Amino acid sequence: MQKTEITNLVWFRNDLRIADNAVLHEATKRNARVIGVYCFDPKQFEVDTFGFKKTEKFRAKFLIESVKNLKSQLSDLNIELLVYHKLPETAIPEICKTYHVNTIFLQKEWTQEEIDIENTVRAKTNNVEWQSIYNQFLFHPEDINFEISKTPQVFTDFRKKLEKYVKIREEVTTPKRTENNRIDNNTTIPTLLELGFEEFEPHPYSAFPFKGGETEALNRLEYYFFQTKKLGFYKKTRNGLVGKDYSSKFSAWLTNGSISAKTIYRKVKQFEKEHFKNESTYWLIFELIWRDYFKYISLKHGNQIFKLEGILQKDYDWSTNQKDIQQWINGETASDFVNANMIELKETGWMSNRGRQNVASYFAKELELDWRIGAAYFESLLIDYDV
Repeated sequence: MQKTEITNLVWFRNDLRIADNAVLHEATKRNARVIGVYCFDPKQFEVDTFGFKKTEKFRAKFLIESVKNLKSQLSDLNIELLVYHKLPETAIPEICKTYHVNTIFLQKEWTQEEIDIENTVRAKTNNVEWQSIYNQFLFHPEDINFEISKTPQVFTDFRKKLEKYVKIREEVTTPKRTENNRIDNNTTIPTLLELGFEEFEPHPYSAFPFKGGETEALNRLEYYFFQTKKLGFYKKTRNGLVGKDYSSKFSAWLTNGSISAKTIYRKVKQFEKEHFKNESTYWLIFELIWRDYFKYISLKHGNQIFKLEGILQKDYDWSTNQKDIQQWINGETASDFVNANMIELKETGWMSNRGRQNVASYFAKELELDWRIGAAYFESLLIDYDV
């Protein structure tokens, strides 16, 4: 009787890379076959309670490109990526049964939708061990010098607690496996059409004309840092509105995990060593710390961040005036600046940081509309939407 091979399954979600991927690294440390899975969850392309598709065509296209690149990158390591257009709750228990999976490795998430899906899969895979690993931070939660429940509410306090006192972990690598690790893989990556969209070309004037995937992310980093040295002017240009180079544009790749914050951090340090160090090189790290801050605030407050009264639990009289909402969406408000930014979002799936601040403020403070509606629209359209 043939011995059943031990199999580790890496469930990819928002960690679509091989470089500095702690989840993949841990899965390959053990003496076992390693396979990967990614699920295009149909629920992510359905209409939400506010009437918007959770994922519109711009992010869907970027995601398809990202998964294609991940599959290719993993193949170079002799690891197969199984890809399904079905519920993870259905696909993953089937994989566990077919391949006799011993352990599922995945990035640790904490927001409710992800937890609910994970718990459903866990309930259907009783005999499988689970290893969930934080894989998305600059400052790892196990290394910080305060309890998550005591995360400072003010960014400056947060930054000062970490910046000089908490060491950023080194990047991890994943070695190539032998050919014996491969399995037959007849799964295919869905097309835009199969996800419910028509094929389209990016807008010729888009400030984000980039493709998804780890290779593209690393190419962009190489271009922005070492080829053009635009990193050295980042602080002066980052609040620009037009063009692809006023800011790094790393956010979309960071969001789905095509590149890690640590990789960017280490490359900034390399740039500073090889070329020069100034306020702009520091400022890109400063923005990565902002990213961590919002993740820790989310960890601390949980579902409260999604509720109408917010984390401060303040009661406002929000409006749901449909005419005002549609005028905001269509770029037909009384503000030309708001309109220009909203049209850019609708046509390209992108908007500058300064634009986002202004249109969000206009929506919530000028029009006094339910902020959750605006947030849902941003979630739908933005290529770089992040929980």
